[in-house]
Amino acid sequence: MKTAVTVVQILMRLTWLILLAIGIILWTGRAQGLVPAHQAAGVVFVLMLWALAYLGMRSGATPGLSSPGLTSAVCSWSLIVLALGLAQTQLLTGSSHWVIQVLHLLVGIAAIGLAEALGARIKGRLTAAGSNQQNSVR
Repeated sequence: MKTAVTVVQILMRLTWLILLAIGIILWTGRAQGLVPAHQAAGVVFVLMLWALAYLGMRSGATPGLSSPGLTSAVCSWSLIVLALGLAQTQLLTGSSHWVIQVLHLLVGIAAIGLAEALGARIKGRLTAAGSNQQNSVR
């Protein structure tokens, strides 16, 4: 399972970097035709967040969705990421739209931070479980 977590983290980091690069290009107004690519990458990013949350629940690293914890925070935040990403062009249009763009960036930064924290917790839990199993065999 540790390999699966690592693969999801790598894909998530790559997707996030792609999102950041496209976002900067869009923010500077250089290529509005990249909006669909940015949205598609955003959906992939949210799917990776859900995959990581699933792995967190499977590993026992955090409580399930019914109780508070990092896994439920990642799931909840991923819905905010998705909703804001898909609705941002309709929010605060005009000269004040930069506020939504900054909010969108901050929400994305928080999402990758939550994902990194969850990934570290899952790996820590799996490492601890592995060492406990080795100690019980001795």
